[in-house]
Amino acid sequence: MPKKIEIDVEINENGDVKVQVKGIKGKGCLEYSKIFQELLGPIKEQKLTSEYYDHEVKISDKVYVGYRQ
Repeated sequence: MPKKIEIDVEINENGDVKVQVKGIKGKGCLEYSKIFQELLGPIKEQKLTSEYYDHEVKISDKVYVGYRQ
């Protein structure tokens, strides 16, 4: 089952945009926020959540079997 990724976007009355990426551990969240930076312009302020500092776990579906003679 694919993991759930959530992106919250808030626009306040001044037109400031706040984007929060949830569900991605490690630096991968920055790739998602980069999309908004390309669309909306430079980042004024960036706050990293605890998910950023978590280790991303990658699961491989490859199995290697050793051969012994």
